[in-house]
Amino acid sequence: MKFEKMNQLFNDKAVEAIVILSPFNRRYLSGFTGSSGALIVSKDKKILMTDFRYTEQASKQAPDFEIVKHEKPILEEISSFIQANGYKTVGFEGDLITYQQHQSLLNINYELVNIAGEVEKIRMIKEPYEIEIIQQAADIADATFEYILEITKPGMSEMQINNMMEMKMRELGATSSSFDTIVASGVRGALPHGVASDKVIQSGEMITFDYGAIYNGYISDITRTIAVGEPSEEMIKIYNVVLESQLKALNEVKIGMTGIEADKIARDVIASYGYGDNFGHSLGHGIGLEVHEGPMLSYKSPHTLEENMCVTLEPGIYVEGLGGVRIEDDVLVTKNGLKRFTHSTKDLIIL
Repeated sequence: MKFEKMNQLFNDKAVEAIVILSPFNRRYLSGFTGSSGALIVSKDKKILMTDFRYTEQASKQAPDFEIVKHEKPILEEISSFIQANGYKTVGFEGDLITYQQHQSLLNINYELVNIAGEVEKIRMIKEPYEIEIIQQAADIADATFEYILEITKPGMSEMQINNMMEMKMRELGATSSSFDTIVASGVRGALPHGVASDKVIQSGEMITFDYGAIYNGYISDITRTIAVGEPSEEMIKIYNVVLESQLKALNEVKIGMTGIEADKIARDVIASYGYGDNFGHSLGHGIGLEVHEGPMLSYKSPHTLEENMCVTLEPGIYVEGLGGVRIEDDVLVTKNGLKRFTHSTKDLIIL
C-alpha cells in the first residue's frame, strides 16, 4: 500500500526518483533501523545505500531493496547514482535536510524538487501492522501506570519516580521511553513540559505523569494526573473540567473533522468554565514512528481526520502558582468513532 502511494507521489510531483535521508521515513519505507543510510526510490528501483557497518543488517531488514555499499561520502555517491540512471527530476526532503546536504546534492544534470512533508502524509494513515505495534506500546504505558500507583509516595522525588518508571517500561519490553518523561508535582504541574526534577513530592499535591514507551520503533504517549493526599477544592474542580473536556472529545471527534474542529470541541468545554486562557497547547497530535507527527489537532490545523490515523487527545489546564492537570489517551480513528489504545483509569485517584 505504501509504495502504491509513493508511485502516486512520483506522478503528483513530476519526479522520477526520490532521495530519502530522514531516519523515520527510511525505516518506514524499508524497515532498515541502522543509524546511517539513504534510500533512492523510483518506480522501478528501490535502493538502500549504506556503509560497510550495516550492509548485512540492511539485507536482512530490507529484503525488497537493493543494498548498495558506499565508499565515498554518501551524498556524492547518491549524486553519481542519480546521474548514472539518467534521472532528470529528483525529489528531496526540503524540510529535513541541511543547507550543506542540499548543496552536496545539487547537480547541473538533474533538477531537485522539494517534496517536504509528502512521505509524512503517507505515514499518517497507519497500516494494520503499525496499529498492532502501537497497541503494544500503549499496553506497556498502561501497565506502567499501574506500577506508578504502587510506588508513588510523599517524600519521593520526581526524579526517583521517573527512574523507576523508565526501568519498568524496559522490563515490560520497551526499547526506551518515547521522550523525556514528565513528572510534575504541586505548583510544577503548571509547567506543561515539566520534566522530572529533584523536587520532593508533598502530601496534598497533584502529580502529572506524561510518558510513553518505544516498542519496535513505534511510540505511545499517555498522561494521567493523580493526587497524593487530599488536593485542594480548586484542583479537584480543574481535574473534573479537564476530564469532561477529554471525554467530550473522545465521544465527538470523528472522521472528516479538521484539526481545528476537533480542538474546538475540547477547548470550548474548558473555556466555558473560565479556564480558556489556561489551555495553551493543542488538543493533540499524530503518533507513530515519531512522538509528534501529523495530523495535528489544533486551533490552526487544517488536517482532516481519516480512517486509521492515530492521534492523541490531551487537553489540560495550567494555573501558575497553583498547579495543573492534563489527561491524555492515544486513539485510533475508525469509521465508528475513536478507539482507545490506552485504557488506564481516568477517575481521580487519591493515594
